[in-house]
Amino acid sequence: MNELFSLLPPAMTLLDAGLLVTASLVTSFITAAFGIGGGVVLLVFLALVLPPVALIPVHGIVQLGSNAGRACIMLKEVMWRPILPFVVGAMIGAGLGGMVVVQLPPWVVQLALGVFIIWAVFAKLPPIQQRYILLGGVVSSFLTMFFGATGNFIAAMVKSMNLDPVPHVATHSLMMTFQHFVKVLIFGLIGFQFGPYMFLIIGMLISGFIGTVIGSQFLTKAGGHYFKPVLNTILFLAAARLIWAGVEGFLAL
Repeated sequence: MNELFSLLPPAMTLLDAGLLVTASLVTSFITAAFGIGGGVVLLVFLALVLPPVALIPVHGIVQLGSNAGRACIMLKEVMWRPILPFVVGAMIGAGLGGMVVVQLPPWVVQLALGVFIIWAVFAKLPPIQQRYILLGGVVSSFLTMFFGATGNFIAAMVKSMNLDPVPHVATHSLMMTFQHFVKVLIFGLIGFQFGPYMFLIIGMLISGFIGTVIGSQFLTKAGGHYFKPVLNTILFLAAARLIWAGVEGFLAL
């Protein structure tokens, strides 16, 4: 038992690790079955357990695995034309974000993340035309270095392509895969140590892939009418908690 505890990050319990591994499965299922939403929900669960400095890097590597698995399962459905300009934009945006993110105190991350989640719940982004894909890659990848889950932003770009549901999810998943890959690479280059979290990450990657496979086979959206209101309520409450923690951190200065 002591050996198992030594594999976990500092101050993390087995219950915490089990919660995050389960959350990875559930949120991967949500994204595969409904097209979007899982990344933000997973970010909320991670924010309950991980220190702010580890939140976005760990979320990035887990989401990399989840989106890569989904993209592989649906690879033949991907629309390839916008992928290259998006990847170029992602490299530029993540590189710029990496120059700034290391200078932010934890309370700023918590406060900004809470506001971002509320924005993601209530904002309705208009479709972003394909000629702006490179710029969209820059902006969304810059933002993902701070907020982690920019799936809604990228979904707005994919929406303009007027794809059927499966090609939409496949194309969105591949874009997210590249974005998270670049993000994880940048965090590694600026010095984040993934080693203490690797056992947790492996468990979340395995459970996330299982959730992706199950979600990809989920053809009916029974209960979908209730899904979005419940999801939005959970996200709003979690965002309020993050904002409160950020305010407390600011007042403690």
